[in-house]
Amino acid sequence: MPRLVEPLDTGDPLGPLPQEFAAIMRPELPSLIKEIGMEVTRAYPEYARLLNGPNGHSIRLGVEQSLSSFVDLVAEPSTPTVLRDDMCRRFGRFEAYEGRTMDALQGAYRLGARIALRRAKKVGRSHHFSPTLMLSFADALFAYVDELESLSREGYLEVQARSDQQSESLRRRLLHLILAGRPVPRTAIAELCEQTGWAMPETVTLIAVRTPIGVDPAELPPDALVDLGDPQPHLLIPGPVDEARREALDRALTGTRAVIGLTVPAADASDSVRWARRVVELIDSGVIDDLPLVRCEDHLTTLWLLSDPALLDQLAERELAPVSGISASRRERLLETLRIWLDTRGTAARMGELLDVHPQTVRYRMRGLESIFGDQLTDPEDRFATEAVLRALRLRSRTTHPVN
Repeated sequence: MPRLVEPLDTGDPLGPLPQEFAAIMRPELPSLIKEIGMEVTRAYPEYARLLNGPNGHSIRLGVEQSLSSFVDLVAEPSTPTVLRDDMCRRFGRFEAYEGRTMDALQGAYRLGARIALRRAKKVGRSHHFSPTLMLSFADALFAYVDELESLSREGYLEVQARSDQQSESLRRRLLHLILAGRPVPRTAIAELCEQTGWAMPETVTLIAVRTPIGVDPAELPPDALVDLGDPQPHLLIPGPVDEARREALDRALTGTRAVIGLTVPAADASDSVRWARRVVELIDSGVIDDLPLVRCEDHLTTLWLLSDPALLDQLAERELAPVSGISASRRERLLETLRIWLDTRGTAARMGELLDVHPQTVRYRMRGLESIFGDQLTDPEDRFATEAVLRALRLRSRTTHPVN
């Protein structure tokens, strides 16, 4: 029942409105509803259009129900308000469907309350209402309006949430189509772009998000396409990840690690996410250092050398065949010496420092390598293949896999 929560210091305590008050106000309702309708449509012209439209009758019923319910609650505080509650939620939903904020509806509610209070003061003078009763009425009336606004806000937020979910679903669908590659009809992508208001960029950057996920969507760039519910969570950023976007990602990915893929033409988006996910695998296996945000472009050589483990095994078998018959310990020493020589082309003294052996030991090993590999170390193509294999095997040695 509408009532004043905190009494004012007016001499007499304020409290619930007397039930007899309802009998006095009820005859005023028809003319009061008409007056409120006129004032509200004058102040908010958009409601004049709605009242004259196909939903006008329902809107009038809602206004009548709201005012009648107030009087009913005064007469009997236990009166159910199911119909009134439903109408108020409908008003909120309608504002959301119309694409407006809640400001106009809240203003209309409060304007209606002021008009009702004005009418009550007029009636009060003729019935000699006490100041305390009028204060109680005013407080109960505006508390009642707060309740109506709250109900309407529920309906408004319900539509907004549903709309946001639908929009996010369409944006995820768009992301999936972009990642599906060229077989997808461009008309399907164009249609989703139009529905979501998302402009197709020339280039995109995909980001692989590592679990556990702790992403703050509000901090993500508004034009990002996101799918955090995928078994391999990811998001798409239009264009490159510049400094501003990098800062936004740092804020959004608090407590979550991610890998930034390469910036590629939109048609090649699947390559960007594939490379990013491969870097995630290499981080998890210990090949690449674990950092909060890793960039693919900093590890392109590693990606290339370890792109096909089975092919690396085949290449290593071929390029390192000359040392296959040597004992494991000696083979490891020779290959480490060979790798240092290919990396540095240094002197025996310099290589000795890196290998922590005497320069004479380096010279001895190099003579052995030249004897074992022969022209493989002088032919540019063969030497390059051998160096690539040794680099790849050294990278892979950081994992649990043994070096061949």
